[in-house]
Formats: sequence, C-alpha cells, structure tokens
Amino acid sequence: MIVTGFVALAGTGRLDPFSLLFVLAALGFRAYLFLTGRTIALSVQTTSRLTVAYVFFYFLDFFFVSGNFVVATVHLVLFIMVVKLFSVQRDRDHVYLAVISFLMILASAVLTVDSFFLAAFCVFLLLTATTSISMEMRRSLIAAAALTEETTTGKAVIAGGSDNSGRRMATSMSFAGAVLVVSIVCGAAGIFFILPRISSGYLSKLASQSGFSSGFSDEVTLGDIGRIQQLDTLVMHVQFAEGTRIPPNLKWRGIALNVFDGKHWSNRARYLATRTEIDGRLDLQATRFRLLIAGNPTVDPRKYPTLNYRVAMQPIGTNVFFVLPVLNNLTSPLREVALDTSGAIIRNDPTRQIRSYTGSSTIMEPSALERASQSRDYPAGIAQDYLQLPPLNPRIPQLAGDITKNAKSVYGKAEAMERYLQNQYGYTLEMVATPADSDPLSFFLFTRKKGHCEYFSSAMAIMLRTQGIPSRIVNGFRNGEYNDISGSYIVRAKDAHSWVEAYIPGYGWTSFDPTPSVVVGERSTWSRMLLYADAMREFWNEWIVNYDFSHQESLGTTSISTTRHAFDSARNWVQKKYEDALDRVRSIRLDVNRNPKKIGTTGAAVLAALLLLFNLRRLYVYLREMRLAGRPSAAPRAAASIWYERMSRMLRKRGMEKKPAQTPQDFLRTIEDIGIQSKVANFTEHYERARFGGSQPDAEKLPELYEEVETAVKR
Repeated sequence: MIVTGFVALAGTGRLDPFSLLFVLAALGFRAYLFLTGRTIALSVQTTSRLTVAYVFFYFLDFFFVSGNFVVATVHLVLFIMVVKLFSVQRDRDHVYLAVISFLMILASAVLTVDSFFLAAFCVFLLLTATTSISMEMRRSLIAAAALTEETTTGKAVIAGGSDNSGRRMATSMSFAGAVLVVSIVCGAAGIFFILPRISSGYLSKLASQSGFSSGFSDEVTLGDIGRIQQLDTLVMHVQFAEGTRIPPNLKWRGIALNVFDGKHWSNRARYLATRTEIDGRLDLQATRFRLLIAGNPTVDPRKYPTLNYRVAMQPIGTNVFFVLPVLNNLTSPLREVALDTSGAIIRNDPTRQIRSYTGSSTIMEPSALERASQSRDYPAGIAQDYLQLPPLNPRIPQLAGDITKNAKSVYGKAEAMERYLQNQYGYTLEMVATPADSDPLSFFLFTRKKGHCEYFSSAMAIMLRTQGIPSRIVNGFRNGEYNDISGSYIVRAKDAHSWVEAYIPGYGWTSFDPTPSVVVGERSTWSRMLLYADAMREFWNEWIVNYDFSHQESLGTTSISTTRHAFDSARNWVQKKYEDALDRVRSIRLDVNRNPKKIGTTGAAVLAALLLLFNLRRLYVYLREMRLAGRPSAAPRAAASIWYERMSRMLRKRGMEKKPAQTPQDFLRTIEDIGIQSKVANFTEHYERARFGGSQPDAEKLPELYEEVETAVKR
C-alpha cells in the first residue's frame, strides 16, 4: 500500500527531485532489509524527536521553501512515512502506515486528474482490501488464542501452517479482494454516471499552479513565453465541428498587453464583469462587447463564414479563455466571466476552473480598400492606451522609419515591418541574459539578432508605436498537432506564441506575426504511439474529468438511440426471416404440385439425414463397443465392461435382473438355476480380473464365456 500510494503521488509529476530520491532511497533500503531478514527499528524517543523537529521545519517549508500548503503537507506526509517505516514495533503502527498510504492517495487526487491515478487507485483498493482482511484475521486469531490461554500456540499458527494451506488462503484472499475491488469500481462507476458533478473543482484550488499563469497574467516579463515553449506539457484539446474548413495558421488568443517599460509588459485595460445566459452562452457581438472584441463596432463578423469549435482545457493554472479571433459567442459552464478593453476573456469565479467551453469565431482580413487607406483617424481611447512608449534607444525609431519609409498606408507599414523581422532575424529558444548596459530590445535588434517570438512581437509593437500606429502584443498559442485518431488538435506548451495586433483605421485590430516560421520534424513511430495515448487521455478528460449534466444527457440520448436501433434491427431481422420462411413454404407447395416424386425423395433424404444427425452419438458409441468387443486385448477394462453389460441384458430378458445397488457377487447369489449360476460365476471371475486388474488373457476369454452363459440360459 505504501509503495502504490507513493507511485500514485510520484505519477502526478509534482514531486520535487529531492523528495522523490529521498523516498525512493528509503523504500529501497527497507526492501533490502526485508529481503535479507534484517531489522532496524528506531526507538520511540528518536521517533518523537524527529517528529517534533519536522513540525518546526514544516512552517519553514510552508512560508519560505515551497510556499504552498499542499506541497508542504505532502513533504510532511512523506517524512512521517519514512520515519514510521523504520519504527514499526506494535500492531497499530501498521494501521498508521495504512493511513499514511491513504493520505498519499488523497494528495495524488488533489494534484492530478490523470488516468494514471485511476490505475494506481484500483491497485491500491485491491491491496487495501486484502490487507484489511488479513489484519482482521490476524487480530481475531490472536484474540481467540488469548481467550483460551494459548497465545503462544496462536502465534505459532499465524507464523506456521502448511505450504498448501498458506497458498490456498492466499489464493482465496486474493480472489475475495479482486471481487471486492471490481464490485467497488463497478458500483462507483454506476453512481458516477448516474450522478454527474456540477463542479469539478474538488480540492484542486489548493494545488500549486503551474508556470503557465506567469505567461498569461496581467504582467509578463520578457522571456516568460520562451520558457513555456521549452515544455511539452499538454494544454488543451480542440475539436472543430464536422465539415469545417480549418485555416492553416490558427492563433488561440489569450491575453493582450499594452504597457511596456523596457523589460515588462503589463495590461492596464479595464474589466467589464458580466454573466452568461441560463444555457451558459455569452453573445460577444452585442453592442457593448463588439468594440472590445473587434475594435470597430461598424464591422459585423457574422457576415463572414464562422468556425465552431470545442476546447477541453487542462488544469494549467490560468483563468484565460483561449479563443480564435474574432469571437462571436462563447458557451461555458462558468456563469461569472469578465472582458477587458483589450478583448481578453477571463473567468471571474476563483473557486472554479476552466474545463471546457465552445466558441464560434470568424476569421476576417481587411479588404483591399482598408489596407490601402492612409487614414490616421484613431478613436481617442485607442490612441491613449496603445501608443505609450518607454525610454528607447534612438536607433529603434530610426530603424522603424527606415523599414516603413516606402509604405504609405498603416497596413502597409505594419506589413513591411512584419516581413523585415521575419527575413532579417533568426529564431531561437536559447535564453541569453541581456548585458547590464543594454535594454532587451536594443540587444535583440542590433546585437544578437535572434530570439523567440516574444522578442519579435515586442520589437514590432514598439516600432509601430514609434511610427504613431497603435499596437499591442498578444500571448496565446499557435496551431497545434492534429490527432487523426481522435479528430482533434493537441495544443501543447511548446505551441505558446506571442504576436502583434495593430489598429487599422476603418477596420479595427488586425493580427501580424513577425516571428520566422519554424521547421517541424517528421512524425516517427514513437510519436504515433503518443497520439494513441493522447486520444485515450482526451477520452478520460472528456468523459471522466469534465463529466456533467450535458454529458449525462448526451450519454442517455445515445444509449436510448442505440437501444432503439438495436431493437428495431432485431425486429426487422425476425420479420425478414419470417417472410423468407413463408416464401420457402409457398415455393415447396408449388414444387409438390409440379413434381411430387422429387419432393418425396428429397424429404426422405432430409429425414434420414436428421435421424442420422440426432443419433450420431449413439452410432459412435455402438461402433466403439463393437470394435472393443471384437478386440478385448486392446482395452481390457473397457471390453470387460461391455461384455458384462451384454451378459446382464441377456439375463434381464430371462427374468434375472441385476439391481443397480448389487455388486457382481451379490447378483450371482440371486440366480437360482445352478447350471446358469456356475456359468455366470465363471464369467464374473474373469470379468473382475479384466475389469479391475487389466488382465488381457481374461478379457480375451470373455466372448467365449458369454456364449457358454447364453447356451446355459437357452437350455
């Protein structure tokens, strides 16, 4: 139980390396002592001192080391487990270890919702059931021995016993434990699907949040997105409506940032709190939202083709909805949401997590007329919020002017800057510290000339502002890997991306991506296996983690539809078979009238075949008896039985019946005729030697003796 609980806890991926190695070393040493028959037991005083010392360290861990309640508590449980492993002296110490193992399972449930936990939990249930049964058996045996003043004998019985009885008990206990676990899992599954959750938060709000939240918060330091891109953690699954034509370059918009101080981006946008409708739908094309989402209330995205999709999020510790621009509507189980003036959508309820939601978006592009427009007519709020500049190296505005000097329109200037950064700079995820005498943008633009997407987007946004063009950076995700097994897109941490939105007068916010494209490696056999694993994980998240009333309704509807279809199919099959049988009967009747001789011959052949089929076993037995009776020496025992049965049938026809309860000798004494009795006695003597002794000579004489008995009976 201890090992399984620790495996479940380690499987969450949340244990720090020191705790992992420390507990593994302790378990390995304890296993070595167990296998070698050695014992090391800490004294009660030592155990008490270690426990008191760790209580003080627990507060240091909580406030200064881990800084998290759950992590510090997990460290405490692991420490107590290791100490208790080497201080087991009484029966109740085993109970303490069982409780500690359960605490590790509970901590695993807090830290993860992965399908690996289910497998570990089922194994834990099996071990818990068998351990509880064996501990109760041991306690009862000791108590019974104590009542009869045979404690020593009782303990000997516990420790001893035959190997066979021990194996039988182990087999029975294992079987009983397996039956209990299967019953518990099946019962729990039934209750789970009958009573869906209205919230999947559990204790997860106590769990530590991942590093994703730093990259999608209101304040981001240059380099945060680059660190996220070096991870392969699963972020979300996206499934589009069937038949949707998906564009090649998807951008999942998260948070937009508008204030830059030279090293940090922040979001000073104002938030507008709102509630979804009863069905969880939020119409983002309402008048009060349209300006926030599109930047121009006169442009109606609903005139363009839409993309409908569903997003299943992983618990990555962020409160941002990732959507495709331009968003038309959003449907989510969360009732409390908020929009900021930069178009970001966040949850407004800290007790709930974003698990799944559906969206409808329109992929729009400015028209040729809007691209060619030289207007600088920006709304007052746009110019105020998105033209702020920090103290800059004078070379940055000069470079921006050189890049855009030949472009006349706002869109043309942004496009020229996008192409310049894509073609003249290199992409890398290698992190290099900026020299103390240089700001990050100057170091990127004029010295290193390579970096990740955050540097490209920051450089373009700031250079656009130096040319009087409102701009902001957007942090989110780009594209994703398509899984043809589940039919969904897999978005991982390495797909994190940062790009630019520039304001085009007369149209609104338009996306630009100055980051050079990255070459994607070929898919290997191993990556194909990972897609199968991901499909199973997606099924787990969809039907276990996110199971709610809508899933229950879908499951019920599907079950009813499937049952009705199966019933209709079975009924149609029976009806068809019945009609086919009627057609064959009509056909036979016509054939009888036309050719009665042929039908009679066919019927007789069919009847003979049926009789042969039903009597096939009898025929086989008869032929076998004939073969053995003709060659008694081949199988003396079987032949003796056959010949004795023949003799019994012959005597029964003459009124001398052998009762089932009679032995051959008892039957012999019931025969009154002395002549017949002597012949039967001789036959019985040879029969018994052949039947029970396997004597071939005696078996070979039985046909001859049978004839003698038959002759005597006839006389």
